[in-house]
Amino acid sequence: MSIFNAMITSVSGMTAQGNRLSTYAENIANSSTVGYKAASAQFETILGVQATHAYSSGSVATTVRYGIDQQGALTATSSPTDLAINGQGFFVVADGNGNPHLTRAGSFVLDNSGHLVNTAGFRLMGVQSTDGSSPTTETGFGGLSAIKIDTAGLAATPSTTGAFSMNLPSGASAVAAANLPSVNAASAQPTAKSSLVAYDNLGTAVNLDIYMSKTGANTWEAAAFDASKSTGGGFPYSSGPLATATLGFDSTSGALTTPSPGALSIPVPGGQTMSLDISGATQLGASFSVSQATVNGSAPSQFSKLKVAADGTISAVYQNGLTLPKYKIPLATAPSIDNLTPETGNIYDVSVASGNVIVGAPNSGALGSIMSSTLENSTVDIASELTAMIETQRSYTANSKAFQIASDATDVLVNLKA
Repeated sequence: MSIFNAMITSVSGMTAQGNRLSTYAENIANSSTVGYKAASAQFETILGVQATHAYSSGSVATTVRYGIDQQGALTATSSPTDLAINGQGFFVVADGNGNPHLTRAGSFVLDNSGHLVNTAGFRLMGVQSTDGSSPTTETGFGGLSAIKIDTAGLAATPSTTGAFSMNLPSGASAVAAANLPSVNAASAQPTAKSSLVAYDNLGTAVNLDIYMSKTGANTWEAAAFDASKSTGGGFPYSSGPLATATLGFDSTSGALTTPSPGALSIPVPGGQTMSLDISGATQLGASFSVSQATVNGSAPSQFSKLKVAADGTISAVYQNGLTLPKYKIPLATAPSIDNLTPETGNIYDVSVASGNVIVGAPNSGALGSIMSSTLENSTVDIASELTAMIETQRSYTANSKAFQIASDATDVLVNLKA
């Protein structure tokens, strides 16, 4: 009899409303969970057997969906390793077994092993990048590894570039060839001298003596020496010049004309060959003066903090201001984001319905940018959830009332007497 079908149908209705109520409870419980995407219960009709002279009521089924593609509000924080994605994409994280997953929960901190982990314990994955390269767009997680930062060691960088701008006096007397610094004789008589501090491969400071000597009309000789090789603070040095060059100046403007481009290549003892930019040198009617003298590189220094750029570059910043890029953070997405499979820990896995994962650099294609010192809030609206809970309660009550009436009708049927 259809009266029993009515009871079954009302039970399915109560079950469906109970599932809907569960999603609201889950949403409210996770309203403060970083990167959480609100769940919703969607209903599907299941028809009963239909006949001309009889009716068999059907039921209702529930499908729970998450609005994974929705962007939560962004909130500023004080931690540079709090990361949010402005736009589409997910962070790639790994569990304890190294299996990759996707997440928008970007509250990362350094653990005792140097890994960046979020509140659920998943490790952020990236691409080692000390040469400025970026993750290439590809399908799958190939080439990614757990990001690990060495915070205990020291870091130093050798000098590779510098800038040295000066004015050479146009009225200076020419130095005899035998007395030029490049000869490295005790009789050397340079027109002017300056010094630069560079760093070798181990971060040891190397003092360089830079000599400028006029050799003729609008021509000068530049010579660089290792100051540690000087005997008594002057000539001769125990070894010859590290580099020499002839400088030429325009007789009208006093601007440097040779070498072109205006740079000196100086091999730093124990280090790299440094390109010293002297394009700003002039020869004017004024005394010798230096307007710029800078050299890159640094002495060994301890780790201070991490810095994350919008393109996903993670750099280690040291106490002396040295900044070294360590990793690039890629972002991942899928053709059908809302069909990703939610898992415990506010993570998502790819499924047949979602399509294969696509990994690429931030700000490439449809992928968004990474924001440091920022977290993405959950997409839960408490007011809407509470309102919907009241509606669900009313629907549950209505279904229970239908069950009660069907039950009463059954009692009438059972108590019928012949």
